[in-house]
Amino acid sequence: MNDEASTLYAKLLGETAAITWTELEPFFARGALLRVAGDVDLVAVAAAVALDDRSKVEAWLVAGELANMPAEQAQDWVERKPDLWAVVVAPWVLVQERAAPAALH
Repeated sequence: MNDEASTLYAKLLGETAAITWTELEPFFARGALLRVAGDVDLVAVAAAVALDDRSKVEAWLVAGELANMPAEQAQDWVERKPDLWAVVVAPWVLVQERAAPAALH
């Protein structure tokens, strides 16, 4: 990662936040909400979008790891109210469902 990407990554990491679906609904309605798969680094995706790194973004799109928020997923989140994590890379809001913490044994 070069200095520009490292600096951007750190900036975006500081701008990520927990968020509720209710807060995200206006962005979903405008088509400005992108879902990031749970096993992908949300901040790395945001940095690639911000840097217009087309090869990385295209790979995530093709793999289904980055996508416009599907209505079925939105409905699922309305019903389940999962923990969500988001970051803004204008004009987009990237959102990811946070994994449930592993149970302690």
